[in-house]
Amino acid sequence: MHQVDYNSTPLVQVRNLSKYFTVGHKAVLKAVEDVSFDIYKGETVSLVGESGCGKSTTGRCLIRIYEPDNGQVFYEGKDINTFNKREARDFTRKVQMIFQNPYASLNPRMTVKEIVGEGLKLAKMPADQIEARVQELLETVGLNKEHMSRFSHEFSGGQRQRIGIARALSVDPEFIICDEPISALDVSIQAQILNMLNQLQEERGLTYLFIAHDLSVVKYISDRVIVMYLGMVVETAPTEELFAHPTHPYTQALLSAIPEADPKRARASHRIPIQGEIPSPVNPKPGCRFADRCAYATDICRQKEPENREIRPGHFMACHNR
Repeated sequence: MHQVDYNSTPLVQVRNLSKYFTVGHKAVLKAVEDVSFDIYKGETVSLVGESGCGKSTTGRCLIRIYEPDNGQVFYEGKDINTFNKREARDFTRKVQMIFQNPYASLNPRMTVKEIVGEGLKLAKMPADQIEARVQELLETVGLNKEHMSRFSHEFSGGQRQRIGIARALSVDPEFIICDEPISALDVSIQAQILNMLNQLQEERGLTYLFIAHDLSVVKYISDRVIVMYLGMVVETAPTEELFAHPTHPYTQALLSAIPEADPKRARASHRIPIQGEIPSPVNPKPGCRFADRCAYATDICRQKEPENREIRPGHFMACHNR
């Protein structure tokens, strides 16, 4: 756990955030709907759920890649969608993103020096200082100056992700959105990247939103966990609390699916299967979106959307019957 002042004003405040996409002529895909949460300075909040649940869309709304259809995102108390040109430029420096696919997120026509130095160039750093700064950033992420003149296709996946992290660090950000930064990497490399992210956070006082679907990774790196299902938040809690007392049926099923390394404990563990297919996020039915796959669902679940209520200090959950 990191040292976080939860009595302070949150660094990031998300309020009733919704993002829709039009599919065809009339259908509306509700990728994110009515999502609210806070992130405090110096902490790591993990956003987890199955593929297609809206995790990455939420992250992209926080960095202004997408403009939300409803709701607000506040950074240091200011609505990011009301920034003037100067405030928007300052926000771009403070908030950066590490993308999921290191093979697609780096320009193949640019050298490493150009990729990592691009933000410095936009910040109008003198050309004679950029090379030294890029070398320093590469050494920070475990690379060296010999890599500066190479192109991204000459590197392994882990090295490419290190280049992406160096690029994100180049403008000295305060808040980094990590969009599944290790899911495309080998397991041995995943541990190296996670350790590096933890070390950078300690050294630079960074704040992370860590988007992932691997809950074993989330347990290692995060202070709090937000569980999403089909565009909505179903459970939020401190990491230890969530793993000790998962309450929403979807969270329980996710945690039961984590592989157990110890054979004895693996045999004793109980897997909770989720029945049925994930419903379409296009024009979803009323009520709880998990109702058709939930063993505890009753009539009210299919009629009324559950409220997100506090069941323990700091532990929130949206379910009628738990």
